[in-house]
Amino acid sequence: MAINGICGLIAAPDGSERRARIRFSHQIESVEPLAQGGDDYIVPGFIDLQINGSHGLEVMTASARELGELARHLANEGTTAFLPTAITAPLEQIVRVHDAIDEAIAAEVKDPAATILGMHLEGPFISTARLGAHPRLNLEPCGEALEGILALARLRLITLAPELDGALDAIRRFTAGGVAVSIGHSDATLEQARAGVAAGARMFTHLFNAMRPLHHRDPGVAAAAMLPSEAIAAVIADGVHVHPELLRIVYRARGAEGMILTTDKVGVANADSNRKIELGGKSIKVAEGAARLSDGSLAGSLISMLDGMRTMVERVGVPVSHAAMMAATNPARALGLEDRGAIRAGARADLLLLSRDLKLKSVFIGGRELQ
Repeated sequence: MAINGICGLIAAPDGSERRARIRFSHQIESVEPLAQGGDDYIVPGFIDLQINGSHGLEVMTASARELGELARHLANEGTTAFLPTAITAPLEQIVRVHDAIDEAIAAEVKDPAATILGMHLEGPFISTARLGAHPRLNLEPCGEALEGILALARLRLITLAPELDGALDAIRRFTAGGVAVSIGHSDATLEQARAGVAAGARMFTHLFNAMRPLHHRDPGVAAAAMLPSEAIAAVIADGVHVHPELLRIVYRARGAEGMILTTDKVGVANADSNRKIELGGKSIKVAEGAARLSDGSLAGSLISMLDGMRTMVERVGVPVSHAAMMAATNPARALGLEDRGAIRAGARADLLLLSRDLKLKSVFIGGRELQ
């Protein structure tokens, strides 16, 4: 394969910036210092761990072909890898979604598109007190239901509530099987959340949303996500799901290494305004900067990963390097991926070229540039 090259500013984790020329084929071959030239930012391709849909497509009903179409849409936004996310549903439907994801992964892709890394299953092992937009089809993580979910070969991440009966043993079993566990849609106390992390959970799903609120005498699961922990706090940085000043507090509490950006976006994002979209059997619409149910409750975001990065940089005051870590490096770490989310020799050449005002200029996936 031919060796390509781009020049620009690489933002280091310590906040410093250095000019460099990156040479790459399907992977990065070298990162060479430059004295001058190249004023655009070069960052690793974004990895979105929670995508329910976009551009009129919903993961819960999408065919393998439509998932491939979704992957191409996301690539054009700077997302180079993602986890299609299924929500709480009857087990037969979860299996159908899994099989569509499996077929989409196995399909031969001729044009560069975001890599489908596997499935994120958000439910059915969640709290009935913190459903959010999910249907009331919740199960305890044990018995036949647990065995059926454990058998899903493409499952890479599962969101569950650690306070449920059997949850801690389930976390250990998922982790032992190579599935990352995230705490979310949970009414857990601080102690129950910490027990989930001790059992192996390594992420918190959309911090503050669909979880017990932070209270000064009852810290709860939200406090567990904000305190030092092996589990990384994922946030929806659209300025609606979490106020920018609270994002600033989380950043000061956890630092860049302790946060992940996700979109949690749904099919109404970038969709025809006249198209009817449902999530979990409930109609959703665009209103006040987000996707919402008919009663006004939040049902997902409309943003891209780059939009989330801009929010962190422009409204929260995070250095570009730290926002890139949250959008690429940390999601890769949460899934145990060592070949993505970094700019170094040997890493996969999933790269973005951004202008100084964070507009997308070029996308490279496996070394191939999107046209």
